[in-house]
Amino acid sequence: MYPTPTVVTWQTVSEPPALAADGLHLWYLATDRGDAAPRRGLDWLSPEQRQRADAMRNPEVRNRYLHTQIGLRRILSGYLGHHPRDLVIARANNGKPFVADQPGGLEFNLSTTEGLTLIGVGRHEPLGVDCERLRTRTTLDAIARRLFEPSIAAAIEAAGPDERIQLFHLAWTALEADVKADGRGLFRSRPATAPAPTIRHLIPAAGYVAAVARIGLPPRRAWLTLMLRDDAEGTEG
Repeated sequence: MYPTPTVVTWQTVSEPPALAADGLHLWYLATDRGDAAPRRGLDWLSPEQRQRADAMRNPEVRNRYLHTQIGLRRILSGYLGHHPRDLVIARANNGKPFVADQPGGLEFNLSTTEGLTLIGVGRHEPLGVDCERLRTRTTLDAIARRLFEPSIAAAIEAAGPDERIQLFHLAWTALEADVKADGRGLFRSRPATAPAPTIRHLIPAAGYVAAVARIGLPPRRAWLTLMLRDDAEGTEG
């Protein structure tokens, strides 16, 4: 039903490399750091982001959010040549985030789950990214019947326990990445004239599965899979 996902090897870098017009960069942020707050970058965030973080009573949840948003700004600013605090990250009417006032056609999407955040970056074509930790769900079959194609739901229901969990998360991440690429949401159909994106799966870390969706998605061998170096956590100033 789905090809076997590729196990990803992450290249550690201090700043983004050059991004080709048809390229794809996928970034891994380790966010499960307990009570370890970011050392720098809080002043890069917008007032709304700081207010949102301040409202989070669970310190682990708050710090995961801060590591994600600071890391995202550091990554995007590296492509655009701006200071991270100067980026304006806005939301379209459908809720999809984008970088405002930038002429380079930079597109990004992110997915956060327990312990990690994945960020996909490309140019010109919108993309969607989703990552999930593999886990059992008591309502797995009901969700599959409601949201997936009947053949996929039937295959999940017929599978053994371990395969069922794997198949479900492959289907779920594919669906999420697809709808995040165009921002239409889970319960809206794709317009009849709109082309479907290419979707590919990967394993970002043991116990997780992820999917990337984009029209014109390059083959996996052409992707760069990157991780920010911890010893360069933030830009000075």
